[in-house]
Amino acid sequence: GWHIRCLMTASAEQFITPLSVSALSGETTYTELFSLTDEAEMGHIRLAREADAIVIAPATANIMAKMAYGFADDLASTVLLATDAPILIAPAMNPFMWAHPATQANQRQLKIRGISFVGPDSGDMACGEDGAGRLAETPQIINAISHILPGSGRLNGKTALVTSGPTHEPIDRVRYIANRSSGKQGHAIAAALARQGAKVTLISGPVNMPPPPGVHVVAVETAQDMLTASLAAMPADIAVCAAAVGDFAIANSGANSGANNGANSGSGAGKIKKSDTGDAPQLILQQNPDILATIADHKMRPKLVIGFAAETDDVVNYAIAKRLRKKADWILANDVGQDDQPVFGSDFNMVHLVTENGVEPWPEMSKHDLADQLVSRIVKEISA
Repeated sequence: GWHIRCLMTASAEQFITPLSVSALSGETTYTELFSLTDEAEMGHIRLAREADAIVIAPATANIMAKMAYGFADDLASTVLLATDAPILIAPAMNPFMWAHPATQANQRQLKIRGISFVGPDSGDMACGEDGAGRLAETPQIINAISHILPGSGRLNGKTALVTSGPTHEPIDRVRYIANRSSGKQGHAIAAALARQGAKVTLISGPVNMPPPPGVHVVAVETAQDMLTASLAAMPADIAVCAAAVGDFAIANSGANSGANNGANSGSGAGKIKKSDTGDAPQLILQQNPDILATIADHKMRPKLVIGFAAETDDVVNYAIAKRLRKKADWILANDVGQDDQPVFGSDFNMVHLVTENGVEPWPEMSKHDLADQLVSRIVKEISA
């Protein structure tokens, strides 16, 4: 069985007393951040560290907003900020509050960080209105808890490597060339794999993203760095190459930098100066290593190798050809050429899944939901 400790906010105490909760749980119920008894032992840190999982039920719009912005002004929000345990949120609020853009944005942000949700359900509300906002039923919440507990996932015992974000190929110490990428999709996939129990190594280019919980992150800069880190993470059962790896590096980085006072060429060279004559430096490109193809053709090849194809035209046909050429099992193709449907930096994505069995269009969805859908397919494939 589960050993349960309860924390209550001041709002929760308006509905039920801590004494009643303690009687039901058989444990002390914690309510105060500045309790002389508990905080003498740094109680909020102890509660955060000892939990295998944290469940917020019911979760209000207020606590979701606090979590999204990192507030820690009471015991519950402080414990949530101090924990590295998996977190499950069961929202319950008025339908208009749930549908409000601020609440939806907070939910997306929390999902990106690897936090799980169950519900809300739709139906009649206590306020007399009808819509999405009802607390999920108890069996749903219990089932969701069982899926976030460490060692309970369907990929328990499996290893995965995920690449994410861009690579930066230096021109000199100041400038670089790169592909556009926020890392949101790759990080969401790594988090989804970890939630299913996989031991995940996330190899990330330079991004402004927090590391997903339960994931080992290796920070890299160049395509060569990413390849080296990817091979070091093998053997693995699953490889998902979601990074926007630069196809080219600068062969003569630091070139024509005569104003560098004798600095060596390469990434260690100083800043290339503009010429008084107006002539631009001549940069020579060289092809970067192909990480997806290298992994797919490696002697320690993972059982399942998945790549992405960001294309601007003839998206599906290019993805079909890419899967065959690079010997990948699956390719997720997304159209990045639509001005009215930006992908880079967005919280949403729309892809075609290309496998040996054909092409499957997926509707537009959040990158977090796409990650969950992809991992569900991975589970079926790995378990087959």
